[in-house]
Amino acid sequence: MTPVDYSIRHETESKDGLSNDAERVSEMESLRPLPRISIHAFCESEAMQRTMDRMSRDRRLSKVNLRVTSGRVAAAANMFASAPTPNLIVLETDAEPDSLIHELAPLAEVCDPSTRVIIVGRYNDIALYRELIRNGISEYLVGPVSMADLLASISAIFVDPEAEPVGKSIAVIGAKGGVGASTIAHNCAFGISTLFSTETILADFDLPFGTANIDFDQDPAQGIAEAVFAPERLDEVFLDRLLTKCSEHLSLLAAPSLLDRAYDFESGAFLPIIELLQRSAPVAVLDVPHGWTEWTRSVLAEVDEVVICAAPDLANLRNTKNMLDALKKLRPNDRAPHLILNQVGMPKRPEIAPGDFIEPLEMEPIAILPFDAQLFGNAANSGRMISEMDAKSSAAETFSQIAHVVTGRGQLKKVKKGGLGKMLGMLGRK
Repeated sequence: MTPVDYSIRHETESKDGLSNDAERVSEMESLRPLPRISIHAFCESEAMQRTMDRMSRDRRLSKVNLRVTSGRVAAAANMFASAPTPNLIVLETDAEPDSLIHELAPLAEVCDPSTRVIIVGRYNDIALYRELIRNGISEYLVGPVSMADLLASISAIFVDPEAEPVGKSIAVIGAKGGVGASTIAHNCAFGISTLFSTETILADFDLPFGTANIDFDQDPAQGIAEAVFAPERLDEVFLDRLLTKCSEHLSLLAAPSLLDRAYDFESGAFLPIIELLQRSAPVAVLDVPHGWTEWTRSVLAEVDEVVICAAPDLANLRNTKNMLDALKKLRPNDRAPHLILNQVGMPKRPEIAPGDFIEPLEMEPIAILPFDAQLFGNAANSGRMISEMDAKSSAAETFSQIAHVVTGRGQLKKVKKGGLGKMLGMLGRK
């Protein structure tokens, strides 16, 4: 990416950051809508705040969760020391080139590796630009910046057709029917959306018997059936009509849960949906029904993360081992699936001890959920998630841990390598 000389461009712009030039209007019209991402802007000047305010009302940001704060780089570092970072941080700063890198160091310590950063500065300095890009900054713009410039920069990061999909796809499947994989998928999606304030889509792939609509007390007229049976219509606008809002950051692509037709699918039937979900939201959790068909194999081979849920008995152990072996061949260059042991300690049921269960698998589960018929039963019957029923329960804490692990966020808010975290290592060498 080559830096742009903004000195000529700024002469055609009005004081509120908008261009009066017809070419700039044409550039705005050519920009595509942004996906479901979260953006937090920190503004020092009133002009920048006006620009962000106008941008928040633009149709291209209809899916974006945008927050604007008056403050400097230090305010961003203080805020994110105790809160998750969004998909994009926009920082306005009047710092001198010699001090800007050092001012960003506290933010690097608390910034998630997947978070992108755009800086709007005061100095048209090519050396500064190169230094910032080397240190993990996504873009540097010389202020005052226009709405068209800022939107174009964000689009280049998140909408570039040649870039990898923004969103992360997580498939949850049971090693056997009735082991609670759907319950885990739904609580996991809810946890990701609430804990990290991340736009999340839960897609129920069990078309005949899906329970996501029941678990979230929803009755949508449309859902995933319309998408899978009409792939030629799939785009962001069509997906928006099919989604149901479950909470501030969680949307549901519900299954019809009807038996008015046979649900037989070709191998790649769900792949266009997965690709669209990845373009539309930072996280997509897929509730995959227990089975081993051409389309389930294709889904499990395509997603970023696989979670296998199992109960502690012999059939589950056999099936889990077979699935791990099969997925290793399907996904030779990917991380091994995550394992969750569910319904552990069910009264009067003979069980395999967790230690004995995982020994032949040669892997540690990311979570062990004890059997709790009252808590899970009450949640299911009331259309609520576990953390809504009892936020202080051990199950709610376990789902929080699951959300951290499957999204790659971990549990500790320490310096993270990659992205902005590279800055600390570079600073240490100076």
